[in-house]
Amino acid sequence: MKAFVFHGPGKGSWDEVPDPDIENASDAIVRVGTTTICGTDLHILKGDVPEVTPGRVLGHEAVGEVVEVGDDVRTVRPGDRVLVSCISSCGRCRFCRERRYGQCRGGGGWVLGHLIDGTQAEYVRIPYTDLSVHPLPAAVDDKDGVLFSDILPTAYEVGVLNGGVRPGDTVVIVGAGPIGLAAIAAARLYSPWRIIVVDLAQSRLEAARAFGADAVVNAGEDPQQLVEDLTEGLGADVAIEAVGVPDSFELCTRVVRPGGRVANVGVHGKPVDLHLEDLWITGVTITTGLVDTYSTPVLLRMLTAGRLSTGSLVTHHFDLDQMEEAYEVFAAAAETGALKVVLGGVQHDVVDVPA
Repeated sequence: MKAFVFHGPGKGSWDEVPDPDIENASDAIVRVGTTTICGTDLHILKGDVPEVTPGRVLGHEAVGEVVEVGDDVRTVRPGDRVLVSCISSCGRCRFCRERRYGQCRGGGGWVLGHLIDGTQAEYVRIPYTDLSVHPLPAAVDDKDGVLFSDILPTAYEVGVLNGGVRPGDTVVIVGAGPIGLAAIAAARLYSPWRIIVVDLAQSRLEAARAFGADAVVNAGEDPQQLVEDLTEGLGADVAIEAVGVPDSFELCTRVVRPGGRVANVGVHGKPVDLHLEDLWITGVTITTGLVDTYSTPVLLRMLTAGRLSTGSLVTHHFDLDQMEEAYEVFAAAAETGALKVVLGGVQHDVVDVPA
């Protein structure tokens, strides 16, 4: 089969690799119909994730068809259309029993495209199938469904829920990439008073407006002052960091009010200064985390019920064998306007859902 293979920092290519096989009784083999590229994949290509070794097939998001299952698999069978979660779960360890699947100690967690071969391929082996894939409702199209592998649950769990967004809150989201835009949609479920979005790219600020941001500001135009002006000097109740660079994290700590919450979502490849000389007296809560994907079934139900919209997150579509071109377009998002790129030729017939 063909797959996108990491060959070291700055190097990746669409190569011929061996087909995956069932290795454990809980495994399944999924034929990938649709996959996508995550900002984390760009971090891997830069060398920011040293656990990913040369030769690894990248990718941790997909919609596809089950073609083979191990003897212990009970929830799906060959022919089923499924959403592949970015997180695998053994279901038995302490963390899995606490629904902290991202911290699985039984061989799960974030393994796809990280510690084992991933989804940017024609076929992928899924460990712990019963807890690591979701049968996909017929009403959900592939290009929408694949967004629920990672970015929607990540924005919801690590951003909105960790940040404790409540009705009437002022929420600042730093970064209007796919995760930041998904955080807008997820935060709106909790009726905040105002959502303010910060980014460097004008095209992404426009996308933030379309997703429901109440105010947007370029990162180079003193966003801290805007937040102060809009909150009578108080600051934001919640600041969500959705970039993964030191400047964006430090901005979040400056715009949040005393007693507020900073929810870090971005993947950081460099150290960040934590200014405790300023923060120690403020009572600010800072959270970090890897998505656990426990919310995926709920989010899918909200999508099919029309309560959650993915809007225009998908801006570019490619065939699987155009993977290298898709990476170039996604990496140059400031020039191409790319938000989420989707790869694959399989498109599911959508069933109309009553409003």
